[in-house]
Amino acid sequence: MADVLEDLRAATGGNAGPATEADAVDGVPARWVARPRTTEETSAVLRATAAHGLAVVARGAGTKLTWGAAPERADVVLDTTGLDAVVEHAAGDLICVVGAGRALESLQAELGRAGQRLGIDDGRNGTVGGAVATAATGPTRLYHGSVRDLVIGMTLVRPDGVVAHAGGKVVKNVAGYDLGKLLTGSFGTLGVITQVAFRLHPVPAARRWVTTTLDSRARIQQRVLAVTHAQVVPSAVELDWSAGGATLSLLLEGVPPGVERRTSQALDLLGPDAGASEEAPPWWGREPQGEAGVLLKVTHEIAGLSRLLAALETAAAAAGVTPTLRGSPVVGTALVALDGDVTAEGLAAFVTSLRSAQPGFGGSVVVLEAPAAVKQGVDVWGPVGGLDLMKAVKAQFDPERRLAPGRFVGGI
Repeated sequence: MADVLEDLRAATGGNAGPATEADAVDGVPARWVARPRTTEETSAVLRATAAHGLAVVARGAGTKLTWGAAPERADVVLDTTGLDAVVEHAAGDLICVVGAGRALESLQAELGRAGQRLGIDDGRNGTVGGAVATAATGPTRLYHGSVRDLVIGMTLVRPDGVVAHAGGKVVKNVAGYDLGKLLTGSFGTLGVITQVAFRLHPVPAARRWVTTTLDSRARIQQRVLAVTHAQVVPSAVELDWSAGGATLSLLLEGVPPGVERRTSQALDLLGPDAGASEEAPPWWGREPQGEAGVLLKVTHEIAGLSRLLAALETAAAAAGVTPTLRGSPVVGTALVALDGDVTAEGLAAFVTSLRSAQPGFGGSVVVLEAPAAVKQGVDVWGPVGGLDLMKAVKAQFDPERRLAPGRFVGGI
């Protein structure tokens, strides 16, 4: 025990110590916490943990540490918040290189002073590394693309401590690009990300939200399809839905004359009940909230939206809960929160019912977050295509299964 702590302190210049209850990972207790400040120190930490055969879970702000399955073990929590430097911001090239521990809100504020932004909306104000590791984004994914589309380069440390680089600092540089894509959304199971190079976008000169309320699944589907096929080119389309009704909102951005023209077109498209505002709806960019602390991610085909909403109502009735959905019906992703007394049996019933309807809406159902006692009885990831290939990749990157073991799909 003393040897482990001594090695971790040597690797981090003294920034390591025993873990506390607050350092548990989704209910799994940790034994030590190490806080490296450079890629080299991160490498030294992973060499030390490899020598002692310890499992490592990377942690940034900790806002998504309970997403997915609980790890089988978490001997060492590797705290990345010391890796918070903006290494480079080439405003003329619309790129930045930033440490994985940098808070997204802080990064956006710095980029904003140059009239630029990173196209990741994170309502939890997590870190750069956390956003990349979970592939979490928000409303403007429709315009900016997914996190994978924004990553153009990456520095990572393998489980054995070897430092690797992928991609570069130029959007057209594709050398090693797939490695960066591979780690995006891998939940820390393949390597520890220390730096990321992103492509950026200019902050638009004008913004306008056009919003309408809808009272039936049929009308929701009709309006979403109309927006999808129209020429208003929204930066984001968000739906807020519950048993009490639905609100559909479009974000239009660009130069002022163009935004005014497209706002008029969007008002005509959404009907007489629609209105325009320079302020976002109060729920915009926020995760749906439920008393049960349960959050699911669902995907769907655009034409399958109404069938997804019907399936949610059926599943909710079977489980005795109340769902709230919020997300982008044009991208085909949404988050669902549950209200009510959600037991382990109730969540299992809800998920089973919703997954049985998947062929109808053409998507997937993942339990992102739930109290540990509630999600123990459900496969949080569900069936995943290409699982054998994913397990083979894990075996290549982490043959000893020491990085967040069991946290990702199929027990990876």
